[in-house]
Amino acid sequence: MTNLPQRPSDAPHRPWGAAEAAELSADDVSVDLISLGKQIRHLRKQREMSLEDLGAAVGSAPSQLSLIENGKKEPKLSMLRALAKAFGVSSDELLGAEPPNRRVALEIELERAQRSGQYRSLGLPSVKPSTRIPTEALEALVGLHREVDRQVNLHTATPEEARRANTELRRRMRDKDNYFADIEAEARTLLGKVDYSGGPLSQHQIADLAAHLRFTLHHVDDLPHSTRSVTDLKHRRIYLTQVGTGSHDPRTVLLQALASYVLEHEVPRTYLEFLGQRVSTNYLAAALLIPESSAVAFLRSAMSDKEVAVEDLRDNFAVSYEAAAHRFTNLATHHLGIRTHFQKVHKSGIIFKAYENDDVAFPADPTGAIEGQSICRYWTSRQVFDVPDKFNAFNQYTDTATGTYWCTARTERSADGLFSLSIGVPYESAKWFRGKETRARSVSRCPDPDCCRNPPRQLSKAWAGQVWPTARAASSQLAAMPLGSFPGVDETEVYQFLERHSKG
Repeated sequence: MTNLPQRPSDAPHRPWGAAEAAELSADDVSVDLISLGKQIRHLRKQREMSLEDLGAAVGSAPSQLSLIENGKKEPKLSMLRALAKAFGVSSDELLGAEPPNRRVALEIELERAQRSGQYRSLGLPSVKPSTRIPTEALEALVGLHREVDRQVNLHTATPEEARRANTELRRRMRDKDNYFADIEAEARTLLGKVDYSGGPLSQHQIADLAAHLRFTLHHVDDLPHSTRSVTDLKHRRIYLTQVGTGSHDPRTVLLQALASYVLEHEVPRTYLEFLGQRVSTNYLAAALLIPESSAVAFLRSAMSDKEVAVEDLRDNFAVSYEAAAHRFTNLATHHLGIRTHFQKVHKSGIIFKAYENDDVAFPADPTGAIEGQSICRYWTSRQVFDVPDKFNAFNQYTDTATGTYWCTARTERSADGLFSLSIGVPYESAKWFRGKETRARSVSRCPDPDCCRNPPRQLSKAWAGQVWPTARAASSQLAAMPLGSFPGVDETEVYQFLERHSKG
C-alpha cells in the first residue's frame, strides 16, 4: 500500500573515482557531468571564488566554466587538472569525491531524473535546482521521481521478469543452504517474549505475541477478497477473516502479518523485492510455528533412530505437510548435514515451486527459471499421482543424470488443483529416513528428450500429423504481472475496507 513510510535513500549514483580517472584518454574525458559540475561549483563557492576568479586561475572564460558546472559541457583532461590545481585537490579527489552534503546529492539526483528519457517523454518542464529552492522542495521533487520510477518498474513486471526474480531468489537460498540465521535469531527473540519452552507454538502464545508487538486482532467477515489479512499501521490493528473459514491456517496468516512488521518491510520497489519479502515473511512465520530449538531436537532424535519423516514433523507441530517440508529444508543442511531438494508439482507435471542444494537437475528455461517447466514423469513427484495409497507417503529411488536420489512425496488438494509435495536427498543420505527400504525405483534420462518428452515411436508413427490439440495456457503465462505496490492486491478495496473499520 503506497502510503507506508519510505526509508530515505541517501546513496547517490556511483561517482567516478581513481580507477576510472586512470582510464581517461589524453584528450577527452567521459565522466558523470552532473556530479562533476556540482562538485566544481561546491569547491568554488567553498573557496569564495567567482566564475571570473576561477576562469583567471585556469585560463578559461567564465561562460565555459558555467556550462561545465551545469553539466552541459564535457571538460578535457587538461581542464580537469587545472581545476584540481586551482582548488588544491588531486584529480582523483575531484573526480571521485562523494557529494559533499545532502543538498548537493539531492540536486544531482534531480538533475539526473529530469534528463532521463522517461521524464523527457512526459513533455514536462525541468526545475533548475538553484540555491533559491528550499531543501524540503528538493526532497519532495526527488521523492516524486523515485515513486514514478518505482511504479514503472512494478507495472512492467512481465512473466520473464518474474521468472528471473524467482531464479535469483533460488540462487540466494541455495547459497545459504536455505537457512537464514538472522531470521532464526529474530524468531528466538520473539519466542522469548512469550515464554516459549518447547513443542508447538500455541494459539494463545501467538495472541500474546501480537499483544507484545502492540497490535489488536479483529476478525471480520468482509476482508477484501484479494487479501489474507490487512494490517492497519495507523491504529495498530490486524484484520483477519473469521476463525475457521478459508483454506489457510489462521495461525500462519497472523504470523505472516506480524512478520512483515517485525522485519520492517517497506513498499517493494521491484518484483524481486516483493518476492524476497514474501520468502522472508514465510520463513519467519515458519520459524515461529516450528521453532528451531524444538524442531532440531526432534529431528536429531529421529535421525539417531534412522526414522526421519516429514509427516512426523508435521504432526508434532500441528502444521500442514507443506509447511513441515519447507521447514525441514531450512534446518536439514545446517543442523543435520543433509543436502536436500523440495518440489511442489501440479498433477499436470508443471513445477509450481522448487529449490535445491543437492545438485539435482531441475528442468530450466534459458533464463534459468524452473517454475512452469514440466518435471520428468519418472520422478517421485510425478509417480506419486498414480499411487492408490493416498494415506501413506510414497517413497522412491530415482536414478538421474546427476546421481541417485531418494524422495518421499504426498499429494494435497488446494483451490488450484491437486499437487504433489516432495522432499528428496542424495542416495547416501537415505539411510536416515523412514521409507528407505522402499523397492520402488525408476530411471530418468532427462534432459534427453527420448526419456519422456518425445512420444514412443510406435505411437508417433500412428498419430504424428493427425492431431491438433488445443493447449490450456495459464493466463499468467500470457499477461504482465498484476499492477500495484503488492501484485494481486486490490488497493482501492483495501483502503475502502480500512475506511469502514477505522470509524468503528
